[in-house]
Amino acid sequence: MTTSPEELPPPYPPRIRGFWQSFTHAWNGLVHTVVHQPNMRTHVTSGLLVALVGSGIPLGLAEKVTLLFCVMLVFFAEILNSALESLVDLATRHFDEEARITKDAAAAGVLVLSIGTVVIFAALLVHNWDTVVAHLGDVQRQAALGVPLVGCAIFLMRAHHPALWMDLVAFGAALGIWGLLALRSTSYVFSAMTLGLLVLTLAAALNKRHL
Repeated sequence: MTTSPEELPPPYPPRIRGFWQSFTHAWNGLVHTVVHQPNMRTHVTSGLLVALVGSGIPLGLAEKVTLLFCVMLVFFAEILNSALESLVDLATRHFDEEARITKDAAAAGVLVLSIGTVVIFAALLVHNWDTVVAHLGDVQRQAALGVPLVGCAIFLMRAHHPALWMDLVAFGAALGIWGLLALRSTSYVFSAMTLGLLVLTLAAALNKRHL
């Protein structure tokens, strides 16, 4: 059976291969997930909170690696879940019970990882409670500066679209707060993670203007 020209799918634009192009496509996928998945925005907010704790309290190497791995694993699971949902929607144009089960199972995987991360985070805080108490002043500083920083990030990831200058002011304020926190940071890795997540929220805010 031959296929008529009218039935052929439109040609897809070729992708230019190369490291920078591959990085750009991956970054675009990450930004797309933040823009279109409310759960991913929650994970970004949680990641910022974890980074603030990690940069404010002197933790051991094992604790730092565990927290970083948990955050990255949850991000990976949510991105994979988003890709799977898009694939199911592409393959299934009408309601299908198997498609629903596939989506629910993928979402359940993210939920399990998220709950596990919360449990691990709580266990690390309890295990290092003496350290937390000994650095109570640092904890208070992280809370005082971290709350407005996270508020700026949430503003950048919001659903509505205010003026561009408001996004830039919010990012500038977050960047200034980050600079103050970085001066007293106990971990440059977590400080870099905070900065990276802030850049991601700005990219998401700018991406929404093209929708």
